[in-house]
Amino acid sequence: MTTRTINPAAIPSTEFFTPDAVDEISRSLQALLADCFALYIKTKNFHWHMTGRHFRDYHLLLDEQAGQIFAITDDIAERARKLGGPAIHSIGEIARLQRLKDNNAGSVSPLDMLTELCTDNRILANELRASHEICDRHNDVATASLIEVWIDEAERRAWFLAETVRDC
Repeated sequence: MTTRTINPAAIPSTEFFTPDAVDEISRSLQALLADCFALYIKTKNFHWHMTGRHFRDYHLLLDEQAGQIFAITDDIAERARKLGGPAIHSIGEIARLQRLKDNNAGSVSPLDMLTELCTDNRILANELRASHEICDRHNDVATASLIEVWIDEAERRAWFLAETVRDC
């Protein structure tokens, strides 16, 4: 009797999910990735263009938040790839998929910057919840558990921004 050894690397994650599940979850992750890149750039934009008497505090807050947002982009892209789906390929693809609006204004007040970022983080939290529901439908507990952490982080960012705006 011959013993057959199976190479674990030869077993794709997609065997756990139907092609439709992989497609739906991957599309959801691509949109989240686009939103995260859009929010990261907007947060850095506002960080770079912050002015006013609370400059240092706001500048540091936004830098911290931008770093947190950027930190999840790799996890999102790698999760899509582990499932057998694609990640984002270009800035053009980000522009097509993002649901958060860019802000290209030449001058934005600190209050408007913080308020807009608060709103965007709340929108992101809701988009994350929608992706979580997709994962639940397909029994993708690994992606869902990652998303739960990202929801908490987005809510925390929104809370910090809302409390900061309250004092303006």
